[in-house]
Amino acid sequence: MNPEFEPSTLWRISAFDRLREQAAQGELRGLERQTVLSTTLQAELTALERKQEAGDALEVIAACVRLQEPALVYLAFEDLVWPVTLFPAQMLYHSPRTLLEASETGLATLATLSVEPAGVRPPGHPMRERIASDATYRPLAPALWRLALHGPRSRLLGEIAGTAAYRVLRHPRVDNLPLPGALGPSADRLRREAASLRSLSDWPGMSVERGARLLNALYLTANLMVTRSHPAARPEPAQSLFGRKPR
Repeated sequence: MNPEFEPSTLWRISAFDRLREQAAQGELRGLERQTVLSTTLQAELTALERKQEAGDALEVIAACVRLQEPALVYLAFEDLVWPVTLFPAQMLYHSPRTLLEASETGLATLATLSVEPAGVRPPGHPMRERIASDATYRPLAPALWRLALHGPRSRLLGEIAGTAAYRVLRHPRVDNLPLPGALGPSADRLRREAASLRSLSDWPGMSVERGARLLNALYLTANLMVTRSHPAARPEPAQSLFGRKPR
């Protein structure tokens, strides 16, 4: 864990599990709340369960973003529980701590524990009750970008996977998003030409995993054009057990 990271505002997973057990047994009075997600989001989460990807934090968050559905996502971060309420329509999230403080090592362990309806409302909502303090709302795009580049998912999100070609709509630097190493030149090139992940992975300094992470990050920040019929479209390359493209 980052030595400057202060975990005191987050639960231990063991304490979170005990709280859920007590709630399930009806021992916690006064904590009743809406427990039903929208049918569209629930359908997406059920589909992830069938594919055994319900714990994939990036896929779960991507579903919320794609459907523009607010939701409270409990994330397992090392031995802690990190509650994050997503507001995709406002491109904000609510959390006791900013996800930008999380170490890359910690982000690599991230998993979804559960998803619930949002317990707070976004700033500016006409119904002012359950709007939290301004300091606990944060920009969503930088968090999505960091999760895509450093989280546990090393392959394309299901929504953009398969036979396709990709094109960047605007340079990520316009949105102040970091592009370490070969990601910068690759984003530049994707502004000029469409390319498949297979082609992208062969560019200098790139690989299948780096390409997939960049494309996921671009997609989650509404900065990716995906075309299935472009002449450059190619099937998604296979990955070895070590995340490298077999030759």
